[in-house]
Amino acid sequence: MNAALLGLVEGLTEFIPVSSTGHLLLLSHFLGISEASKTMEVVIQLGPILAIMVLYRAKLWHLITQFGRDPDATRFGVSVLLAFLPAMVAGFFLHDFIKAVLFESPRLISWSLIIGGVVLLLVDRMAPEPVVHEADKMPFGKALAIGVAQCLAMIPGVSRSGATIVSALLLGVNKRAAAEFSFFLSLPTMLGAVSLDLFKARHELDLSTLAPIAVALVVATVSGALVMRWLLDYVSTKGFAPFGWWRIIVGSSALVALSFGY
Repeated sequence: MNAALLGLVEGLTEFIPVSSTGHLLLLSHFLGISEASKTMEVVIQLGPILAIMVLYRAKLWHLITQFGRDPDATRFGVSVLLAFLPAMVAGFFLHDFIKAVLFESPRLISWSLIIGGVVLLLVDRMAPEPVVHEADKMPFGKALAIGVAQCLAMIPGVSRSGATIVSALLLGVNKRAAAEFSFFLSLPTMLGAVSLDLFKARHELDLSTLAPIAVALVVATVSGALVMRWLLDYVSTKGFAPFGWWRIIVGSSALVALSFGY
């Protein structure tokens, strides 16, 4: 049951700007979920990756097979790799500190959710007029700037998708293109993070609980795919304000609970 719950939360929150990591850590803290083993923490992240690969399989195949041949595919691939570069470098050097210190602070996560929610509300209303309307037409300079902003998501509660979407909006990318570019950027970023986690935790991995791990992975994949299909159309008309309010509500509720000793 707990494995399915963790998988559902991961899938539902990975692609929207509310911080999947923050939600999972707070959920584990308040519910005392012990099934969130090191192995499950790592493997569960593969769910959203699989969701992207399934929903965007045609575009990904074109990007892979035509990279270096088709100028548009090459340009898009380079822009995603440029955006991934800052997180790759920062993650390699800061991984141990982030996992050991920042992931153990529910108060930090709660404040990150609240502050990020306020920022999201402001940017959703005050972002400049869009000049980039398609994710695969992202200028290299803007892609790199989005990648730098993504590094903020190493603080649990900030949100990887939140950091990339907010920075994209501020750089003049429209809401739909910002969300879609965030999807594609998540592929190398999450694959890199999972690979590094697997390597760092290779001596702690426990495959004795394959059943709950498999359940969490399947639920995360299916729920992640459903959210992706819904999100692009939703933000095109509604924007990101509801996610900002959600962050503020969750973060504030967590702070109240922590103040009572939970």
